[in-house]
Amino acid sequence: MKRFFQVVEKDPEKALKKAKENEKQENENENETNKEEPLKFVTWNANSLFLRVKNNWSEFSNFISTFDPDVIAIQEVRMPAAASGSQSKSAPKNQGEIKDDSNSAREEKRILMRALSNPPFGNYRVWWSLADSKYAGTALFVKKCFKPKSVVFNLDKIASKHEPDGRVILIEFETFRLLNTYVPNNGWKEEPNSFQRRRKWDNRILEFVHQNSDKPLIWCGDLNVSHEEIDVSHPEFFSTAKQNGYVPPNKEDCGQPGFTLAERARFGTILKEGNLVDAYRFLHKNKDMEQGFSWSGNPIGRYRGKRMRIDYFLVSEKLEEKIVACEMLGQGIELKGFYGSDHCPVTLELSPSSNSQNEDPI
Repeated sequence: MKRFFQVVEKDPEKALKKAKENEKQENENENETNKEEPLKFVTWNANSLFLRVKNNWSEFSNFISTFDPDVIAIQEVRMPAAASGSQSKSAPKNQGEIKDDSNSAREEKRILMRALSNPPFGNYRVWWSLADSKYAGTALFVKKCFKPKSVVFNLDKIASKHEPDGRVILIEFETFRLLNTYVPNNGWKEEPNSFQRRRKWDNRILEFVHQNSDKPLIWCGDLNVSHEEIDVSHPEFFSTAKQNGYVPPNKEDCGQPGFTLAERARFGTILKEGNLVDAYRFLHKNKDMEQGFSWSGNPIGRYRGKRMRIDYFLVSEKLEEKIVACEMLGQGIELKGFYGSDHCPVTLELSPSSNSQNEDPI
């Protein structure tokens, strides 16, 4: 017969401390279970999640512990996708799994997964959408107490398909959808991997918001566009920027990628026709030169002190009244609050739904 017993701590103080920790964890678990839908969100372009784990993880972990988000959306994961299992080298990768078919890849994956298994990240379930190489890629962390209805990895909502370079994760909850994207950079030239790629992307996003108007949307991530002049620190610099003296054939395509007239106009159309609200600008009407930008140029060179707001939370107009806070975490040319990346995290808080208005007065 098996005997089941509980180990008794010899040190009474240690036993009491452990009991209090267990009680605290049970209370936290009970409180989490009572939540219906996510209300606190973080988006961050990490500029290589592995490098952030190696160099900046304690800072970022402390921020996550303090803010305690329900959802964390990451862009530029830069962890390569795993092999599909096929013997053919040309076979598509498994974009939902991290590569581990070499000693170096296994070591990097081990370091990353160990960091994600420790508090506070052990409280989250993680979905990956990765590129074939150390490029682009997205990840989505959702607290385990929330049960999404579906998770897909493309704008066409086909379960088995991932967007090229792992640029999309779309998750559906009971009352809203959340779209995490790493939008392709516009580039500098009129060529397939620059202007043409971005035009196709913007057209697909416009089609997406048209086709998914049945449920409120929260769209977050590195959207690689600054909508208005107020969204960059030096409008004249960004609007006249060139690379190697190249001038595009159309005036609307001139300037810094992310701040061309063509991109800004298409972005405005997406906001208008998708009935989307820019959560940060909804709350912060004026330019804030200290904390109003999410990307900052290298402190050395011509981009020193130049900044752009290209990371967003866009929410459906139906959720506008629920916006409580939306903040940029970074400040200064010293990149405080960037946690090693060239982008800082952006946070969003929504108020819970209230049924009090529908209840009969007592």
